[in-house]
Amino acid sequence: MKLIPEFSYTAELGAPQIVGPGPYGLRQVLPVTGGTVTGDRLSGQAAIGGGDWLLAGEDGFGRLDVRAQFNTNDGAVIYMSYQGLVEVTDAAAAALAGGDSGTEFGDHYFVTTPRLESGDPRYSWVNQTIFVGQGRVTPGPVIEFQVFRVALQ
Repeated sequence: MKLIPEFSYTAELGAPQIVGPGPYGLRQVLPVTGGTVTGDRLSGQAAIGGGDWLLAGEDGFGRLDVRAQFNTNDGAVIYMSYQGLVEVTDAAAAALAGGDSGTEFGDHYFVTTPRLESGDPRYSWVNQTIFVGQGRVTPGPVIEFQVFRVALQ
């Protein structure tokens, strides 16, 4: 197998709604308020209505549960959901809190498994493709992902 760069994705996040500490950690819901998708085969804008149902554990890691959709530049709608794991380092926490610096790809563990769906025939290939991503946190807060297609040879 090999990883082929497919697209980058940025998600602008609104203020979190704190559900509170529960039996599995601190639950927060962060709305996606904007963003972009940029790639050779896939480009567009984030649509309103997405969010991240983040579970922050006492182990210093956040468990991601994200659902979002975006409108492609040529008029299709693509739904994207992903699970992931992010190490909440001091730099990542500061960026999420509105600081003026962020993290770089590979600075901390931040890996996702995006699943895309579309009913548009031009994008039917996303329905039969496995993706993985790596993320970083930038000021704003804005989350940026590099997303790769898993290919055989």
